[in-house]
Amino acid sequence: MKTILHKANTRGYADHGWLKSHHTFSFAGYQNPERMNFGMLRVLNDDVVQPKMGFGTHPHQNMEIISIPLKGALSHKDSMGNKRAIEVGEVQVMSAGTGLTHSEFNDSKTDEVNFLQLWIIPEEKSVQPNYEQRQFSDDGKLNKLQTVVAPKDKLEAEALPISQQAYIYRSKLEANKSVSVDLKSKSNGLYVFVTEGQINVSDVTLESRDAIGVSEINSLEINASKDSDLVIIEVPMR
Repeated sequence: MKTILHKANTRGYADHGWLKSHHTFSFAGYQNPERMNFGMLRVLNDDVVQPKMGFGTHPHQNMEIISIPLKGALSHKDSMGNKRAIEVGEVQVMSAGTGLTHSEFNDSKTDEVNFLQLWIIPEEKSVQPNYEQRQFSDDGKLNKLQTVVAPKDKLEAEALPISQQAYIYRSKLEANKSVSVDLKSKSNGLYVFVTEGQINVSDVTLESRDAIGVSEINSLEINASKDSDLVIIEVPMR
C-alpha cells in the first residue's frame, strides 16, 4: 500500500478578492512539482466566490470537469446551450472533449458560493462535448457510498458519465460509523477528501479539508470519529 497525505494547510492558495481558491494540485499561479496530480486526478480546487461575482466565459478542451457545490448556488452557461444553476446536493459534469466555453456566476447579492471543482484526465481525447447535472439525495449517502460519477460505458444507477475509468463517491458518515470502498480495478487508487468532520484512514487522522491518496490496495475502510462529509475519487493511477 502506498499513501500520500495532503493536509489542508499545505494546499496552494490564491486570493483574487472576488475569488478565494485553495489548490490541492498545481494550478494557475500555484506550481509545485510534487503536487501535480494523483493518477488521473489532475485538479481539486476548493473555491469560494463572492456575491454577484464569477468566472467569465473561458474555454476547456480534453478534460473531464466535475463541480460539486458545498454552499450556495452557482449559475452556469455554456456554448452547448445549457443555462442552469447548480445547487447544494447536485453534481455537474462536463466532458470538454473537442472544446467548449462556459461561465460560472454567483447570482446571490449577499451569500458566498463554495464549490469543489475536479479535473480528471480523459481516457479518450476529442470526444463529443457533453454536459449533465443531477440532484442526489442525502439519504443515499448516509453511512454508505453514493456513486455520483462513473465511466460512461459502466454507468451505475443515477451516476453521471465521464470519459474515464474513474468514479466519484459521496458519503456522509455519522460519528463512529464506517464505510468500506472496494476498488473497481487493482490499477486504481483512492483519493479521500474530507469536506467536513474527522475520519481515520489507515491509522491516519484526517480533519476538514485534509485528504489522503491511497494506491496498491483492493479495498479501504474509512472510520468517522465525528460526523463527516466526504468526497472519494477512484482513478486509474496511470
